[in-house]
Order: sequence, then C-alpha cells, then structure tokens
Amino acid sequence: MVGVDIKRAGGHWSLESSLQELKQLARTAGAEVVGEMSQKLPEPSPLYYMGKGKVEELKALKAQADYNLVIFDDELSPVQQRNLEDVLGVKVIDRTALILDIFARRAQTREGKLQVELAQHQYLLPRLAGQWSHLERLGGGIGTRGPGESQLETDRRLIRRRIASLKEKIEDVRKHRSLYRASRKRSGTKVVALVGYTNAGKSTLFNSLSESHVPAEDRLFSTLDPTTRRLKLDGRGDVVLTDTVGFIQKLPTSIVAAFRATLEELDEADLLLHVIDITHKDAAEQTATVEKILRGLNLAAKPKMLVLNKIDLLIKEEGELEKLKRRLLEDKELGNPLRTEIPDASGQSGQGEGEVALASAAKRWGLDELRRKIAAKLG
Repeated sequence: MVGVDIKRAGGHWSLESSLQELKQLARTAGAEVVGEMSQKLPEPSPLYYMGKGKVEELKALKAQADYNLVIFDDELSPVQQRNLEDVLGVKVIDRTALILDIFARRAQTREGKLQVELAQHQYLLPRLAGQWSHLERLGGGIGTRGPGESQLETDRRLIRRRIASLKEKIEDVRKHRSLYRASRKRSGTKVVALVGYTNAGKSTLFNSLSESHVPAEDRLFSTLDPTTRRLKLDGRGDVVLTDTVGFIQKLPTSIVAAFRATLEELDEADLLLHVIDITHKDAAEQTATVEKILRGLNLAAKPKMLVLNKIDLLIKEEGELEKLKRRLLEDKELGNPLRTEIPDASGQSGQGEGEVALASAAKRWGLDELRRKIAAKLG
C-alpha cells in the first residue's frame, strides 16, 4: 500500500485513515497486505506520483516483503502507472482500479454489471493506446476483473464502440426506471432513499425497517444494485424505501457517471436518510464525504435526516437512548457528525431535533421513533 500525503484545501482525511481504508479495500478484493509506505509532498510527481527516491526505496523493499503488487491510494495517470511498473517490475494499480475490481465482484443484476463494465472501460481506455507490452502485465487478478482479457486484443475504436453500446443499454435501463418513477408520482407515493458511507449499515437498516431479507454483510460495498421495498408508517400509509450503493472517499468520477441511472433514484426521493456508523473513528469525515458527493449530484438541498446507526455498541439497552443523545451532543468526538451542517429543504444549513435519529439496525432499537420522524418529515 502506498499513500502520498498532499495537502489540499478542504481535506479532512488523515493519510493514516485513508491507508487503513485502502487496506480494507485490498483485503475485500482478496489481496494479502504485506506492507505500506507513505510520503508527504506539496504536489504529486508527474512521472511517478511519489518522489524518485521513494520509488527506489520501494523497489529495495521488494527483496524483504516479496510483494507482487503495489496499490496507490490515489488515481495514477497512465504515464505514472507505466513508469512505476517499469521501475518496480511488478503490477501497479490505484484506488480506482481496486474499487472497480470489487464492484465487478459485487454486481449481480444485469444493470449492475452494465454499469461496472462501463466504468471499467472508461477507466481503461486511456491506458490502452500504444501500450501493448505494458498491458501484458495486466492479465488477471486484482484491478482487472470484469471486461476481461479481450481488451488486450482490441484497439481504441473497438473499446469506444463498446462504451457507446453500454451507454445505450444503460440509457434503456434509465428510461425503464423513469417510467416506474412517473407511475409512483401519479399515485402520490412518497419515496425515502437510504444513503451513506459504505459499511455504515444501510442494508441492515433497510431490512429492519421494511421487514425484508436483502443480503447485508459487514463488508465494503455489500450492496451495489438498488433495492426497493414498501415501508409501513403509522397514520400515513405506505411509502417506498430504496437502498442504494454506498459511497466512499475518492470515489472515482467514472463510477459516479456510470451509476447515473441508479443514482437518479436519489434525485426522485422525497427524503434522504443519511445513515452513519456513529462508532467509526472517522464518522465525521465519512459524513462530510457523503455530503460532498451529494452536493456533486446536486442533491444538497434535498430534505435529509441523519440516522446515527450502531448505537448498540455504545449502550447496553434501548432504554439508555435519551442518555446517549445528551452524551453525543456533549462529546467532541462522537458528536462530530451531529455538528455537520446539513442543508434543509430551503437550502439553509442547520439541524433540529427532527433531522437526527438514533438507531441500532441490528437490534432494531429506535426504529419506532425513526418511523415517526420519517412520517413527520414527509408531512
């Protein structure tokens, strides 16, 4: 694992936390992590991303760690990737390729597979031209799962043709979804969508609220394909509850673009439930990351509610909820996500009692209160 600490305006994540997450991603993809290296730089090197001296140091570590793959925490340019592989003599990939590999493993539906393949082709296109000897090292393994070895025998024209074909198929999916949304609008059905950082417990909360049995696992990106179920609210009737793909810091733009059809579900939602793992040490950073992505999707003014999940790891029984609320407001660490400025429907920042709910999706604590708050927000 290689991380380069480049000071950027507005950056909140520490290099240590980012590398720790990269390790989780690597293990999720089936890699065994044998070491890590980091460097602080004012800006990335155009040739190697990291400094030349550090590259030589990394090369020297090969005899000790016996690594056969190097994963960078940031997206590399084709030139940087090629130069690093020439010097190190092993396969080099970046966070984007790693996430794409995991997505390829997770996608189950035709729509999900189409979206992942599109993102992969868009990522690989600039890395194909005139680099056949370079690409021979990309066969199989982490970072290349999905489109397959056939890319090594094709050229840019064929890749672009495939991208165009995938976009057409995804556009058909998008139109199909829009018909469903139009039908829901005509019937006056309200839509509540779950959003949040990957592994925050969205799918577990989805199951608990809707009495469903969608696969929910303690791993990154367990949900890729959107799932919709009915949610019963007392005194208000049924609404539609939708679970979507989890977000992550440094989420590749190619993935966001490819998943446009899926993410349009969020645009049509009447309320977003932003699920947060309140016990995670980087809960505040994860919250800010999700809010930043939502802003990028023009969803900042969408009505939202924060759902602080996994409270069963903080208290012993549901009766301690009120005490925990007071503790969260007073605790500078645990209470950070509560202090994130969430715009309301008018676009004004601020939070009230109705904008935050505490829950344990696993133990079903706080769900009755959450349902009441959802009903109140929907009006």
